[in-house]
Amino acid sequence: MNHNAFETTPYYDRARANHPEVKEEWVRLVISNPARMETQDDGRVRLWGYVGEAETWLRVILENGQVRNAFLTGMH
Repeated sequence: MNHNAFETTPYYDRARANHPEVKEEWVRLVISNPARMETQDDGRVRLWGYVGEAETWLRVILENGQVRNAFLTGMH
């Protein structure tokens, strides 16, 4: 794995087609420098980061350190 890659869950690998607008570089940016982070009751971690190129927020969900989901959203 190269230094720019990130690990993903099988769920993310299957669901990736649902969010083709999300660029991997944006996911890396949010993981490395989230504007907000919170841990869910189930242990998953939500990260938010603003993506200037898309003019909106990206939410990345981590499960055991792997990307489970990533999608554009408003900040909540």
